[in-house]
Amino acid sequence: MAKGHRSQIKRERNEVKDTRPSAKLSYARVSVQKACFVLDAIRGKDVETALATVTYNPRYASSLVKKLLESAIANAENNNGMKRENLYVAECYANKGPTMKRIRPRAQGRAYRIEKRMSHITIVLDEK
Repeated sequence: MAKGHRSQIKRERNEVKDTRPSAKLSYARVSVQKACFVLDAIRGKDVETALATVTYNPRYASSLVKKLLESAIANAENNNGMKRENLYVAECYANKGPTMKRIRPRAQGRAYRIEKRMSHITIVLDEK
């Protein structure tokens, strides 16, 4: 059981805000597994190297991650006043989103289920 009143617990939770610049893409039509292949390639790298890696990566998720990375860089420059050359990818992860369920007709009146998975992709930057 948590100690304190609910409002006090919420207040304490909101005090420790993460001030690092970030960008989040919700409901991306790519599975978590496929998105993580691209995210693993850029984790911990500086921004220019990460952009170059994502630009020439043949996977579908790389185009989504590239736009998201550019958005995070713009957030860092405009909102936090950080310099682009000092930025690196501190965190990047993909969480599971909702799954669309579809039906595929098969032989002899059967139906197979198709699951179209979605993910929520987050990129957090930081200065060196």
